[in-house]
Amino acid sequence: MQSNIFNGIFDSELVSTIYLMDFLSCIVVAVIAGFLLALTYTFKSTYTKSFVVTLAILPVVVCVVIMMVNGNVGTGVAVAGTFSLVRFRSVPGTAKEIGAIFIAMGTGLLTGMGYLAYGILFTIILCAIFLIYTFSSFGECKNNTDRTLSITIPEDLNYTNVFNDIMEKYTVKNQIVRVKTTNMGSLFKITYNIALKKPYEEKEFIDTLRCRNGNLEIAIYPLQNNMSEL
Repeated sequence: MQSNIFNGIFDSELVSTIYLMDFLSCIVVAVIAGFLLALTYTFKSTYTKSFVVTLAILPVVVCVVIMMVNGNVGTGVAVAGTFSLVRFRSVPGTAKEIGAIFIAMGTGLLTGMGYLAYGILFTIILCAIFLIYTFSSFGECKNNTDRTLSITIPEDLNYTNVFNDIMEKYTVKNQIVRVKTTNMGSLFKITYNIALKKPYEEKEFIDTLRCRNGNLEIAIYPLQNNMSEL
């Protein structure tokens, strides 16, 4: 039998009791599953640390929510409505921020269901997992040469191949991900995802591009800055 501290204050004969060992066993399996899912996601993918950490933590949050909702239709409807509010937030957030919101909702659900000790235990476990992932190298992009490149060119240049020779010389890979007209259609703004062969040649790379695009605007920044929103 478990200590009374882990009983819900609203427990009755109609509400099944969640035992401590069952609770911890489910969380441990969810942590392992989340870690494996996040690790698999990073294989040959472009990713950010915040998204990978959130992906690893979410199975734990969902696991606890399902344990609380199990068999309770009213709670299930309420939880569905509460979690759907995240989708309609007014300001886009990073994966880390959305993960923190889900953790807070999971804690609120536990305490709202009357499982006060489980709410504290869940918070401590999730905070510990979150800090471990944050301070470790887990989820960090191994390839620091990936960049997002934005180039503005006159409308008379053919953007499909105007920089092919330069890209071949300075990059390992390059891909046009967006083309946009600007300045009343007199200019094109092209966005590339690139990986530099030699990161220390970045200035030389930009100078060469400036000679080709007539010294119009060029911006280059880490790839993750373009991927942080959910």
